[in-house]
Amino acid sequence: MKASSGEHYIALDHVRAVACFMVFTWHFTHGMAGHPIPFEYVPAFFPFSLIDEGHTGVALFMTLSGYLFAKLLDGRAVRYGRFLCNRALRLVPLLALVILIVGIQLGIHGEPLGSYLNAVLWGLVFPTLPNGGWSITVELHFYLVLPLLLWLLGRSRWLPVLIVLGALALRVLLYQERGEIQSLAYGTIVGRIDQFVLGMVMYHFRRSLAHRHVAVALTLITFAVYYWFFDLQGGFYRNPSYPSPSPLWIAHTTIEALAYAIAIAWYDSSFAPSNRGASRFLGLIGTYSYSIYLLHFFFVFDASRFVHQHVMDISNFYLACIWSIGCFLLMVPIGHLSFRLVESPFLKLRQRYTAERTAAGSAPGPPAPSTTPRLGTD
Repeated sequence: MKASSGEHYIALDHVRAVACFMVFTWHFTHGMAGHPIPFEYVPAFFPFSLIDEGHTGVALFMTLSGYLFAKLLDGRAVRYGRFLCNRALRLVPLLALVILIVGIQLGIHGEPLGSYLNAVLWGLVFPTLPNGGWSITVELHFYLVLPLLLWLLGRSRWLPVLIVLGALALRVLLYQERGEIQSLAYGTIVGRIDQFVLGMVMYHFRRSLAHRHVAVALTLITFAVYYWFFDLQGGFYRNPSYPSPSPLWIAHTTIEALAYAIAIAWYDSSFAPSNRGASRFLGLIGTYSYSIYLLHFFFVFDASRFVHQHVMDISNFYLACIWSIGCFLLMVPIGHLSFRLVESPFLKLRQRYTAERTAAGSAPGPPAPSTTPRLGTD
């Protein structure tokens, strides 16, 4: 998908598609209200723990976001006001529609709307927005610290790691005070900052990872084994309860960040996927991933129950994963319609927010406006 500056990185759209599928399949296989696969289940084949604990797709999304903005903004001056305006045009219209739909649903079912409206208002600060909208709040907080991260990267590609070390130290202190850190580590910038930062840092090490297939494969296998161990300990909900008192959550988001940042930088620097065939289709799923992510909550749990109750028993995890692929593909046309009807009209209003720096480090005059609308997530 094209950014507002015109770049199109189909390899990164592939990563978006994978992240979106992970989240969808987690909800499909462990849906609410009677789905047969319990959260205590752990796949015998260890790589499938990344699907069984598919919430980790959110970590992949956020690490990718850090990597992508490092790529888009590297060596460029940023008009920060335009940047924030573009991000609002990108994210707010669909989010506002989802908030409205959820509010209508609650009203139809006779639920009091006062607490819901209060949660929506607090959603600018806390993870209280519906349908995964909490992750948009975390993304917003990342945008607020982005100028600092870019300033640090401009002086040394290692300096932002200090932010990660500081976040780890903060989580240690909060854990000692609260007795748990999962809720903050998973749902707020307190834990997610590691993923944005390490995504940005790894962009600057991408050439060191190009074509290092064996080393990256060993890294990802180790990460999959770690996630199997995490799953065995009870995973997201059962370690031993939610929120978990386990100290593992102090470093959990950091471990995710490092593994995903390495994988993204390796894939982006080692391959040049074509814009044809299966690669193009996967890229389109990445293009529609924001719509699929926010809208799948309206369908995924009902789809899971319908298949299990009216088509066939899918209490076998691997069989449920196969069915999730088919149901996920049914979300693609919905994502396409949402992208075209809800997202695209606002994307055409965006303005270019970057300019090449001069030799003295200052930005030149604004570029001439393009006559071609640019669509994209970034």
